Amino acid sequence: MKKVSFILSFLTLASILTYAQREIEAEGFKLKQYYFVMLTAGPNKEKIDSLKLQKIQAGHLENIRKMAKEGKLAIAGPFGDDGNWRGIFIFDLDTEAEVEELLKDDPAIQAGRLDYEIHPWWTEKGSCLK
Repeated sequence: MKKVSFILSFLTLASILTYAQREIEAEGFKLKQYYFVMLTAGPNKEKIDSLKLQKIQAGHLENIRKMAKEGKLAIAGPFGDDGNWRGIFIFDLDTEAEVEELLKDDPAIQAGRLDYEIHPWWTEKGSCLK
């Protein structure tokens, strides 16, 4: 419980800090900023034929592998239901603009199958990500 209250204190501190600072340390905790992307159903989710959908999905997966191999994408994965939330990306990049540029290259986003929201996200360094 003590660890949780420390982390909440640091998250409050992190929200006050400039977004240019990606790591903070206090009282033995090191927090690092990532970018959390919520992938949502896009405006063309239902309007794509199955053959084109297969091509879009293959390009989407290839793009994920490329970003991960380059060390830009720390985590990616879909949700297991058919809701509006389709999946997540967690990027290890310096700016939201860099994230935005990478997202614009994703075939599923280009086709309107997916849309997204970007949020700065903090976690204890080394707790679940490199």
